[in-house]
Amino acid sequence: PTSVWSHWAMRRALRRLDASFDGVPGDDGEPAAAWLEDAPWQYLTHQLAVLAPLALPGEDCAVARAARRRPVDVARGFVRAVRRRDWLQAAGAGRWLVLLDEVPQTLGLDTGLEFVAQMGGTDARVALQVGAARLLRTGVPV
Repeated sequence: PTSVWSHWAMRRALRRLDASFDGVPGDDGEPAAAWLEDAPWQYLTHQLAVLAPLALPGEDCAVARAARRRPVDVARGFVRAVRRRDWLQAAGAGRWLVLLDEVPQTLGLDTGLEFVAQMGGTDARVALQVGAARLLRTGVPV
């Protein structure tokens, strides 16, 4: 399901730039996302981390809506990823968390993102996601 969403997001981005592969505008309908609704928090966080590029301010898609409905589960997954030293998953979850309301203050997200950046700093994908999260936190459009 994540690859379907990744392809959907790429097509949507290309349309926003007024570009397409064949010159014909296509259907911008969202893929199904029911698989996220009742997903265990571990699986939800993993899938959101894979789809972290969709974590954008004002983005209204089924994946973003699923994340907004479950901020505590995403926070729980962020902590789990840090404890497991899965820096890429933690960075992706952190990117979602900066956009969500009702994230527990006790999470210490800013400190957590700093730690993830330090520990996963040799991985460019981690640096990208943490950098995007930091920019989103300050209100800079990514």
